[in-house]
Amino acid sequence: MYDTWARARLPRVEWTVTGADVVHSTTMLVPPTRKPLVVTVHDLAFLHEPAMFTSRGVGLFRKGLDVARRHADLVLCSSMATMTDALAAGIAADRLRHVPLGVDPVGAVSMSDIASVRERNGLMRPYLLFVGTQEPRKNLVGLLAALAMLDDTHDLAVVGPPGWGDDVVIPAAVRSRVRAVGFLSAHDLAAAYAGAAVFVYPSLREGFGLPVAEAMAHGTPVVTSRGTSTEEVAGGAAVLIDPTDPGDIARGIAEALADTGALAQAGRARAAELTWAKTAALTVQAYRDVVR
Repeated sequence: MYDTWARARLPRVEWTVTGADVVHSTTMLVPPTRKPLVVTVHDLAFLHEPAMFTSRGVGLFRKGLDVARRHADLVLCSSMATMTDALAAGIAADRLRHVPLGVDPVGAVSMSDIASVRERNGLMRPYLLFVGTQEPRKNLVGLLAALAMLDDTHDLAVVGPPGWGDDVVIPAAVRSRVRAVGFLSAHDLAAAYAGAAVFVYPSLREGFGLPVAEAMAHGTPVVTSRGTSTEEVAGGAAVLIDPTDPGDIARGIAEALADTGALAQAGRARAAELTWAKTAALTVQAYRDVVR
């Protein structure tokens, strides 16, 4: 279906869905339509680093970008970084809207919930946390190199499904300190966030960076990349690092461990500003504007 949408621009949405006033594609896989069209572009990382994606993915994303460029009435971008990329890719400024994402309110996470997740996943020592699909742009290789530079006081919990790209080889010096947790349910993920000493997200490129917002909502100190959308999300409430320099990642982790109280307070305040209600209001306004 995606290939048919991209190549033949068929079948159109209105052939099977009647009465729609606007069509919103929330990904770069844009369905064909003659109705007013809104497209959400989360990131254009495939233009900057195509080797970090599958060849099929890059092909479909490029076709989707071309469709958005030619046919979308409005393009919604999750971050200002993505808006800058979309402008450079040929989408006119008057068709771009900044619509940041939100974070779900955090319910109470009990000490017993945290203890249970830690016990079931071998996290008996204090731990740093990484959350994300294991793919090259997430920079797990750089994080592991940074871990090897730190004192043996914390393990590293790697949460998320396997992905693609480079095989991540864990350095022998830290092999005993890395816990590959895999996918967690929403309940267990909340407990993993709440139990972590520091959340580390040294991604090379993101469209937004929801894990940063999620960690801050739990009061977990955050270390993330300078000069990317995750710096926007952090909003001054995280320790910023150069993701290409393992030494600087290590420096950032040590800095966060030394200032957990202030970072936790600042992170909660920042996360409270990122609401889905704001996201929804901006999205609905986009629908109204294109229908007019």
